[in-house]
This record gives sequence, structure tokens and C-alpha cells, in this order.
Amino acid sequence: MRGDLVYFVQTDTTVGFLSRSAERLARIKGRPSQKPFLKAIARLSTLGEIGRVPRKFRREIRRSRGSSYILPNGQSFRLVRGEHLDFVKRFEWCYSTSANRHGEPYDEKYAREACDVVVESKDGFHAAEPSRIWRVARRKRVKVR
Repeated sequence: MRGDLVYFVQTDTTVGFLSRSAERLARIKGRPSQKPFLKAIARLSTLGEIGRVPRKFRREIRRSRGSSYILPNGQSFRLVRGEHLDFVKRFEWCYSTSANRHGEPYDEKYAREACDVVVESKDGFHAAEPSRIWRVARRKRVKVR
């Protein structure tokens, strides 16, 4: 499996594009390349490479389902679960984004044409509510989305 390919998958939260290449994702979505992407991670041990989690929120993050977090260093991630976990484990981590053009609603036809590989799900593709995003600091957290 090549990490620079763009995969169209049913993620644990909604339909999305996954890749190890942020540049390819930015080009496909038509969004500014300096805008950061969320990393979908398969293991908590990978989190050490992304940044340091404030002690107060470690248990919450370890047990979280369907939530994404922005660390004090500006890096963002989501610990994936379920069927989607098996796919992300192959790469250890992937950049993750919704399967649509920047600022536009989901269009399955566009998503299938824009990606390199379509990873079919046993339940098919369905756009659902995106993950909640929390910005964590040393002592508090703030809901971003």
C-alpha cells in the first residue's frame, strides 16, 4: 500500500479522504495548502510523535469516541475505532479530511472521481455528522466544532 495515494473511505465518523500526503489532499479539495489536516491515528503510541497531551486530558483522549483534538502545539488528531481502524493500522497514521470540495457539500460522484483508490465498506458510504473538535490546553478545553 502506498501512502501517497488518496483513498476514499467510510471513516468512523463520516465519509472521507485519507492519505499520507497533505499536498495531494489539499490539491484534491481545492483548499489552501498551509491549512493543516487532522491526523487519523491507529495507536496511542503514535501520539508521542504528534505532540504532548496535557496530563489532565489523557484519560479522556484514551477513551474518546468520535472526537478530534487540537494539542497545544497546533497539531490535531483523532484516535480511530471500529472497522476504519483496520485500514488506518496499515499506515500507522493518515491525514484525514471530508470527501468533498473545500466549502461544498458531499458529492459521492466527485469523491469517486477525485481519489486514487475507493475502499468499499460493507454498509456502503453515508455522510454522517463529523467529529467534534476540542482544543486542549494545560488546564482547559474549548469546543471548536
